[in-house]
Amino acid sequence: MADRLFPDPETMGAYYVRFGPTSQSYVDPYQPDFLMFEYVAHISLLLEHSAFRAPDEQRLRVVHIGGAGMTIPRWVAHRRPGTAQVVCEPDVELTDEVRRKIPLPTRSGIKVRDVDGRTGLAAMPDGWADVVIVDAFKELVVPGDLVTGEALDDLRRVVRGEAVVVFNVTDKAPFEWAKKLAGGLNQRWHTTMFGMENDVYKGRRFGNLLMLASDAKPDVRAVERESGRRMFGYRWVTGHAAQRWPGGALPYTDETMLDSPGPRGRGW
Repeated sequence: MADRLFPDPETMGAYYVRFGPTSQSYVDPYQPDFLMFEYVAHISLLLEHSAFRAPDEQRLRVVHIGGAGMTIPRWVAHRRPGTAQVVCEPDVELTDEVRRKIPLPTRSGIKVRDVDGRTGLAAMPDGWADVVIVDAFKELVVPGDLVTGEALDDLRRVVRGEAVVVFNVTDKAPFEWAKKLAGGLNQRWHTTMFGMENDVYKGRRFGNLLMLASDAKPDVRAVERESGRRMFGYRWVTGHAAQRWPGGALPYTDETMLDSPGPRGRGW
């Protein structure tokens, strides 16, 4: 299989993770807190103002569905040393390439399992995780089996207390696919919030959507304030608006599941 890690010619030791012509993430092992891609930076922002408000001495358990270059696990290990992390990444060739070119630091607390997300979740005990991040792509689409009602039920089983679940998905207005996922999250958690760049929100282009679900309330104002300072800040749908946003849509089932829409054409 062709390489998917390409060195950054301007930064020694750093790599882009690419699928075909598209860069999906960026890793600088010497600066794990440098998050180049906006969606990755916004995932960190969501965690800072939700689960990571816990005292530093509280050891969190974080599950990643999808690993790629391990950008987010590396950031978590840097931000909260000692965190127990499990990464479910079925792409063995990519994981081997990461281990060769940008290996994880020793004693990082990151364990990589060569399994898909559904298999990995099914093997986890009840009430184990404080954070679950679903950031998994099959080339350029989100696998449909990760967003069905049955998958969300398993996520609900695996988390504990005031755990936080974050999805990174892609879609384009009117967001028929994404709203099904949003509706499923609203059914299962007390608090949700959904964010995307303004051009994506207004239907001008295809792009990333971040979805947070929790039984606790994140610091929404802090998220909105810090997001607004970024060059490509997100527009957030929160509170009652987040409950209304799916418009009654319900999640796919394992029998009707559908992968997310993919980008089409120049500029998406």
